Amino acid sequence: MTYKMNIVSNPHPIKVSVPGSKSITNRALLIAALANGKSQLKGVLFSDDSRHFVQALIDLGFPVDVDESKKEITITGEHGQIPCVVNGQKIETACGVVNADIYVGSAGTAARFLTAFLGLSNGRFRMDASEQMRKRPMKELLIALEELGADIIYEEEPYHFPFVIGNSDIKKDEIIIDVDKSSQFLSALLISSVLFTRDFCIRVVGHHGMAYVKMTVEMMKQFGADVKCQMECENDTARFFIQAKEHYASQDYAIEPDLSAACYFYAMAPILKVPSVVLGVPSNSLQGEDVVKDMKYIDIAFLDVLKDMGCKIEMVDGEITVFPPENGILKGGRWDLSTFSDQALTLAALAPFADGEVQIQNVSHIRLQECDRIYAIIKNLETLGIRAIEQDGTITIETGDMHAGLIETFDDHRVAMAFSLPGLVIDGVEIENPMCCRKTFENYFDVLEEEVY
Repeated sequence: MTYKMNIVSNPHPIKVSVPGSKSITNRALLIAALANGKSQLKGVLFSDDSRHFVQALIDLGFPVDVDESKKEITITGEHGQIPCVVNGQKIETACGVVNADIYVGSAGTAARFLTAFLGLSNGRFRMDASEQMRKRPMKELLIALEELGADIIYEEEPYHFPFVIGNSDIKKDEIIIDVDKSSQFLSALLISSVLFTRDFCIRVVGHHGMAYVKMTVEMMKQFGADVKCQMECENDTARFFIQAKEHYASQDYAIEPDLSAACYFYAMAPILKVPSVVLGVPSNSLQGEDVVKDMKYIDIAFLDVLKDMGCKIEMVDGEITVFPPENGILKGGRWDLSTFSDQALTLAALAPFADGEVQIQNVSHIRLQECDRIYAIIKNLETLGIRAIEQDGTITIETGDMHAGLIETFDDHRVAMAFSLPGLVIDGVEIENPMCCRKTFENYFDVLEEEVY
């Protein structure tokens, strides 16, 4: 199945709504399960990833009430206890009796967060994932959990799904975690650190994705658990401290619109030469500091890139609005996307429209995401007639005239959404397997047809 893009023949100002933040949704799901009492989450993202996360919580015995029409989920937590450890049905596997059989699909956040939760909890839990997720990095997190006393039996390849995991005796009050492959390893340990019965310290090696860790810490504080961070200036690393008696308080919690999804529509402004607004994105977003005055991190930093390329970013009637360059010329340049690398694909799809070469720097780690995204960028740009090369984690893209072509998505939602952008103005662009967008934005192409065309 393919989706044939149509040229936007009569561009008009874009004003769209996007789903809730995947990053915030998945953090809120686990924090609510760890809290004591009933939490109501509003503005929830419903996608393949979040549905796998919710089903896992249900399989663990948590009372979960889902209302997709209202974008709401209610979760009743038991102060860090897992209901099925006491009351759940026991399932016999080749590895012995387990309390629950958990499947996370291709959801990287669910995979890392639930593994940490279950790896620090009493019981035995079998965990499995899709073929795609089975190949993605987990080793650093699993090693840390083993050091903390987790008993893990790997059914196939060591440090990959599937495995049986559980813990009966947390053995340490300090751990070192390497985040160079994924900051989710650190976020996973932080969220579940309220399970420790003594003061706990996490030492961090590496810097990748620390902006998402800041989001994690802020959300933990919003739910009542205090985390302190100390930078070690001598070796430029960090330590995180959480006291033994910290806990989460249940609450009603509103989830922000997803800024990763918003960026595709912001990027349409210079392509279609119209203003673009994504409704409901707050200026003080958890996904970026004061986005108009001080755009520093996570995907909202992509607005900084658009500003460098000649777009104008303003608050209009309380909404962030992207205007195309006044002279109609999109500038080339080089940008470090290490802290918001999900937008490497978006910038790559936008690059051929610039007046000069575009370099996307420090993104070597995106080879290990849902697909090898560096290969996906180069292959799909070549399909559209654009030359691109990669060296040492920097992708260099030449400007040029694009032509029709079939975009290979490699079952990666962000490839599909990013490479829809050229199809708005280039005739004959088709998107292979458009339904891979179900991972985070299942009606993306419906929104295009209703709000952009």
